[in-house]
Amino acid sequence: MAGFNEAWSTVAGSHDGEPVSLTLRPLLEAVYLQSISQPFNPREFKKSLENLLEFLSDEGRTNANCWAVDLFFAHAAGWERDWAQQDLPDDFHNILAKMGEALHDTVRAPDFARDYGCLPEQLLERVRRLPV
Repeated sequence: MAGFNEAWSTVAGSHDGEPVSLTLRPLLEAVYLQSISQPFNPREFKKSLENLLEFLSDEGRTNANCWAVDLFFAHAAGWERDWAQQDLPDDFHNILAKMGEALHDTVRAPDFARDYGCLPEQLLERVRRLPV
């Protein structure tokens, strides 16, 4: 758990004066824990991703929240084990990679995020199609 706390502290502040929602923390923590869990549980991982992306698609769709999630996966700073080094199935790995690519553009440059397939609702649709 120390790994998550350290990773969270690197993204939990604010972005451009807008605070990161505290509601984001348990959602991000669930994805974090599932991504490094051994053995890997695809059903639980999918569920945690859906919950996070549903939040970012609706009430949590703020610039600060989208930046926090993007940075969380782009840099994996403070993680116990970097998700990119885990033996995740390619479909799951690719979604986390997308979350660390252009998700941060969701609010201020949505056309850019859309072009890269990184809007929360686009990612959510990909997660929902994942076979488990």
